[in-house]
Amino acid sequence: MSKSKSSESRPAGGETHQVASADVASLTTDQGIQISDDQNSLKAGERGPTLLEDFVLREKIFHFDHERIPERIVHARGSGAHGFFELLKPIPQVSKADLFQRKGEKVPVFARISTVAGGAGSVDTPRDVRGFAVKFYTQQGNWDLVGNNIPVFFIQDAIKFPDLIHAVKMESDRGYPQAGSAHDTFWDFASLSPETTHMLMWAMSDRAIPRSLRMVEGFGVHTYRLVNAQGKDSFVKFHFKPKLGLQSTVWDEAVKLQSADNDFHRRDLHDAIASGHFPEWEFGVQVFDEALAATLPYDVLDATKLIPEELVPVDIIGRMVLDRNPDNFFAETEQAAFCPANIVPGIDFSDDPLLQGRLFSYLDTQKSRLGTANFHQLPINAPKCPFANFQRDGHMQMQVPKGRANYEPNSLAEHGENGGPRENPDTGFATAPAMTPGEAAGSKVRRRGELFADHYSQARMFWLSQTSSEQAHIASSFVFELSKGTLEKPPVRLLANLLNVDEDLAARVAKGLGLKLPHASTPARPLVELPPSDALSIHKQMKPTLQGRKIGILVADGSDAEAIQELKSAVENAGGAVALVAERMNGVALSDGSIAPIAGQLAGTPSALFDAIALVVDKAGAARLSKQGAAIQWVMDAFAHLKAIGAGAEARPLLDKAGVSPDEGVTGLDRAFVAAATKRYWDREPSLRDLA
Repeated sequence: MSKSKSSESRPAGGETHQVASADVASLTTDQGIQISDDQNSLKAGERGPTLLEDFVLREKIFHFDHERIPERIVHARGSGAHGFFELLKPIPQVSKADLFQRKGEKVPVFARISTVAGGAGSVDTPRDVRGFAVKFYTQQGNWDLVGNNIPVFFIQDAIKFPDLIHAVKMESDRGYPQAGSAHDTFWDFASLSPETTHMLMWAMSDRAIPRSLRMVEGFGVHTYRLVNAQGKDSFVKFHFKPKLGLQSTVWDEAVKLQSADNDFHRRDLHDAIASGHFPEWEFGVQVFDEALAATLPYDVLDATKLIPEELVPVDIIGRMVLDRNPDNFFAETEQAAFCPANIVPGIDFSDDPLLQGRLFSYLDTQKSRLGTANFHQLPINAPKCPFANFQRDGHMQMQVPKGRANYEPNSLAEHGENGGPRENPDTGFATAPAMTPGEAAGSKVRRRGELFADHYSQARMFWLSQTSSEQAHIASSFVFELSKGTLEKPPVRLLANLLNVDEDLAARVAKGLGLKLPHASTPARPLVELPPSDALSIHKQMKPTLQGRKIGILVADGSDAEAIQELKSAVENAGGAVALVAERMNGVALSDGSIAPIAGQLAGTPSALFDAIALVVDKAGAARLSKQGAAIQWVMDAFAHLKAIGAGAEARPLLDKAGVSPDEGVTGLDRAFVAAATKRYWDREPSLRDLA
């Protein structure tokens, strides 16, 4: 294969086109048909819907859908749970969907939260986007809202999805790295695709290393439509906001969680539900019309953009509660088949070109994964309302249709036979008639809308919305990821793009990599200064609470039984949980002669598993533990991970050995510790590690 360099161009949309030459072969379909544009799907106008006739898109997505057997190509590693959606505020004025009509009515749901890049056997805690998919079993049929824990995405057009995932997955010649983006091919693709910049800011932030699946937001990502009973439609963005608030780990903590427990997030979700601490999310909508959309300096059909909550507030209309673990992981979590094309009357699609491609891709993927067109008959996927049609037979047919009516129109009912179901123009799904304004009738183009070309304004808004600690984490994440590559040009190109986001960010990344700053890349469209948004920051949204958190208490022979009980009661009264950790598992003799049940052995239960720690040891116990490397590391990690530490005066030798210096988060064993344990101490971090 030729290694000659192809020529490059960037049209008005800002995407990179690499063009064949005499020395570089032409890109073709599997049938040998040369492809003129591999960056844009074929649309009815620049902002119109994607056309079914686009055989280039269909073949590319079709082949991609069938690359993995039998696991999911993306989102292979996931955890699921059953629950319900409860409507708190009906919205008949904007949607006729049945689940949005009656206050207090509940709809069963199944939710699956997942990593993206890793295989089914990968781990829970790498830096990655988290998929956030919810199946609503409504009385009008199943509605699948298939999104992520980040409100934007890497690409603008579905035709680029196979390229994105090929780039971020393990490199095809060597089979590694698994479940991570810190390698050449991802950053080569990203640095050549300016549209990825906004999503890269989110992926390099702490959003990509969550503390718990119970503490992530969920987003529908795309702009959808809502349609009311009068046929009037509005644009909408869907949001899930965790009741426990947002919380993430720090990078060193995420790495140590991986070594401590590959199933940390899965276990955490399962145990919370099993213990009755049901995860809950507020469900909200951002509803706006075409008139507002037309005033924005970005395109609402562009999946790399969000609508700031300060501009269009999120209206909380319901809640989702997960209250039942699956009975069988394979039958439910693994066989759950989500598809964004599954919608109900009152909800409709927009012409977002990324969404348009997903509508084709998912159904095809389910056939590949589950081996049959009858996958919808599996209990986890089957509607909980009546359903009937003329689909028949096929592999693994589990129903037994009676009679010979497998077509329509038919007149069998006139002859005393069952004629089967019929279409219903009154209550059946009807596509919203609204067309995207400003399109030339009949035009077919492989182009992007004019405003799609702004790749940096919202990335800059995201950067300016972060606290100084969050900015340091983002810059350090870029340094770490780019330092893992071996190719010379991707880091330079990425720095040139980051200069359009913020000069200080680019300078910090360049310094961390030991590179000189290049000239900034030329934006396809001038930047627009957008006001910062507090809703984009994790630290600004964290809730100071012990609800859903776990406290680790280090004990030893002779530990004060009364102090342990008082601390345990205080934490539990505040909504937290307690686990005792000791050098050995067969019980510890406390000061009153009782034997304390131990939840974790010190060497195998690192403090990374807890949200805060306490040391309840006497003078002899502290002296003994101060000579144990595992105990020193246990305390040292908690301090380095910016967690609260409670300890009596007797434990001071162990604190000193671990390098713990006094600050607001280091307290005694009184009420001050319970208050301190509700948060992290970001001001401590600069004294502990160098960040970009």
